[in-house]
Amino acid sequence: QVQIVESGGGLVQPGGSLRLSCAASINLFSYYDMGWYRQAPGKQRELVAGITSRGTTNYTDAVKGRFTISRDNAKRAVYLQMNSLKPEDTAVYYCNRKWAPYISWGQGTQVTVSS
Repeated sequence: QVQIVESGGGLVQPGGSLRLSCAASINLFSYYDMGWYRQAPGKQRELVAGITSRGTTNYTDAVKGRFTISRDNAKRAVYLQMNSLKPEDTAVYYCNRKWAPYISWGQGTQVTVSS
């Protein structure tokens, strides 16, 4: 059964850091471009970071220079290191394929940035 499980979220003060993890039980995981998405209350889900099968990364402007996406194909895992967090980073974070067709979405992990 294809499954995605995100973890690592929590409550952090502005300027703090978190590392999110995504475990993806996907066959041929190493061939897929993967991404981290987030959805804030009342907003659409957006892609914030992507990583190709070869490890090339890209970021939305709002997180560039603060977030780092990485992957471990042997573990079928994707990570998101988030530094210098801001209140506007508060959202539920999800991982999935970067391109459609998407895998069934996991439950996500809540990140709350607040003092």
